[in-house]
Amino acid sequence: MTRAPGDMSVASAGLWSRDFSLFFAARGVARLGDMMAPVALAAGLVLSGHGAGAVGGVLAAMTACFAGFVVFGGVIADRVDNRVLMIWADLVRVAVQAVMAGLFLTGHVVVWQICLLSAVNGICAALFQPGLPTLIPRIAADVQGANGAIRTVESLMTMAGPAVAGVLVGLTEPGGVFVVYALTYLMSAVCLALLRLPAPVRSVAGNGEGKKGASSFRSDLVQGWQEFRSRTWLWGVIVIWMVLMVASWGPMIPLIATEVVSEHGPRTLGLVNSALGAGMAAGALIAMRVRPVRPLRAGSVALLLYWLQPASVALGLPVPLIATGLAAAGAANAFWGVMWTTSILTQVPAEVRSRVHAYEVAGSVAMMPVGQALAGPASELFGVREVLWFNAATALVVALALLCVPAIRNLRKVEGRGVSDRIRVPQLRGRA
Repeated sequence: MTRAPGDMSVASAGLWSRDFSLFFAARGVARLGDMMAPVALAAGLVLSGHGAGAVGGVLAAMTACFAGFVVFGGVIADRVDNRVLMIWADLVRVAVQAVMAGLFLTGHVVVWQICLLSAVNGICAALFQPGLPTLIPRIAADVQGANGAIRTVESLMTMAGPAVAGVLVGLTEPGGVFVVYALTYLMSAVCLALLRLPAPVRSVAGNGEGKKGASSFRSDLVQGWQEFRSRTWLWGVIVIWMVLMVASWGPMIPLIATEVVSEHGPRTLGLVNSALGAGMAAGALIAMRVRPVRPLRAGSVALLLYWLQPASVALGLPVPLIATGLAAAGAANAFWGVMWTTSILTQVPAEVRSRVHAYEVAGSVAMMPVGQALAGPASELFGVREVLWFNAATALVVALALLCVPAIRNLRKVEGRGVSDRIRVPQLRGRA
């Protein structure tokens, strides 16, 4: 593999360089806080006399703002130093969570105010997220290994977050959880600020050339869409994934929670969710080692196990077998996630990567609330287990559909796109 001058010293340092270790810590602590938040919100609102509708409204406010603004965040991230943007997004979220903590600690809980704060949090997340795919290749020569490591720590924090939040709620009340949540964003911002990065790759528009103002921003938005739609493998996956969100993933999560709690109790739900997180960590670790020539084909094959998550609950299996099914599905999902993210980071030029990633995230997230909203009516009409069987069948069909699209299954890996993106491919438009 040929490397550009200056790359070897960074590559020889291995994956765990100073910068990657800081980034690893930032992602781990941020995910811990994100997984604590739903528990704290639910506990705080319920203890304040509000019901499930209030909890759903607050979470929906954050998700809707994230999905609505992430594309614009992608344009901004490609026009500025994305690390600076990510740090400011973290710092604003520190303030948001501090205010949230104050409201809960003083007992002044007004739903519209909590919704407004959650909406601001969602906007900040939309500004933060698009910077990730451009930042990772600037700190790691091994992009797939870096993605695997990040996915592993995020999976572990997905397991730990709800448990830590539960303990903190018992010790400090929900407001105390939001104090810790604010600190996780502060720690993330500090870690990002300590990174020693080379100059970012800027797009032409981002350098201030060409049109200015609203027209320039709009042209960047259009360019991002053109880059997104020019890659059949990319938009093909998103179209298929949108079906998965509506018909499987979205409704499956609340239905599994409802069924497990009603049949086995809330502690069992925590147990099987921990099994899911353990499986995700295992899948991410495997993805760090396995280097398929056609990563999306390998990821799609792994997703053939994903149907076990809803099916194990629909079958009414004993708890150990449900946990096993969720662990297998978690491993499959994490392995796919590493293959997918690595493909984006290595196939899409750095100049437009944030915008392309933003379109990808928006398409992936947009349909989830629709599926979640359909879960209740569908389960009342057909029954919970019947809908879960439909979710399982859809998951299996989606994995097969990914394998049936030539542009997806035949996409070959690209080597040498890490370490500051010094190895550059000027244009990849039109590639399948």
